[in-house]
Amino acid sequence: MLKNIQAIVIDLDGTMLDTAPDFLFAINAMRAEFALAAIDIETVKRFVGKGSENLIQRVLALNFDSAQVETHFAAALNAYQKHYLSINGDHSRLYPEVIEGLDALRAQNLRLACVTNKPLAFTLPLLQKKGLSAYFDVIYGGDSFPHKKPDPVALLQVCADFSLPPQQVLTIGDSSNDAQAARAAGCPVWLVPYGYNHGESIQNADSDGIVLTLLDAARRLKVA
Repeated sequence: MLKNIQAIVIDLDGTMLDTAPDFLFAINAMRAEFALAAIDIETVKRFVGKGSENLIQRVLALNFDSAQVETHFAAALNAYQKHYLSINGDHSRLYPEVIEGLDALRAQNLRLACVTNKPLAFTLPLLQKKGLSAYFDVIYGGDSFPHKKPDPVALLQVCADFSLPPQQVLTIGDSSNDAQAARAAGCPVWLVPYGYNHGESIQNADSDGIVLTLLDAARRLKVA
């Protein structure tokens, strides 16, 4: 059981929002420009979580060898970003008990930060559209620092922003990326079971526990 938690860092894709349908639309629109067949949402879910660059490389690698991926990468990334920005948030949905969980965490006077590998230009309007922006004191995207999760740089910056030791800053995410970043930063970490996690079982990730929802996390913290 965690003690003396003062702040929470929450992931976005797969933790607060099911954004896979947005990814699917933008990826397949990009693939159509390259005369490639559409892919399914389960494939997309396995590929998301490590940033746009990794996502597009893996999508291209379904059809191209490494040299061809490198050749087409810049144009594919630009096409994907264009299509994603045009529909950002239109097809995504809040997971159950996200708003209730954020309200409950705020009611406990916990400071909140959002740290995601999604580019900030996608993150900020998405949070605004879904009514989440006002909950967070700090928001960092995948391009806010030189390295993305699982690198701990963003989590360490949040700790510095809040003037708190990592032991008092709990991370909540949906993937091994979140767990590895938290471990490297020295933060405790809880994971939700409904996200993407690259197609792997979340039970295999190194965490301090699995919470069913953000509201479940808030209730457990209140008891602690």
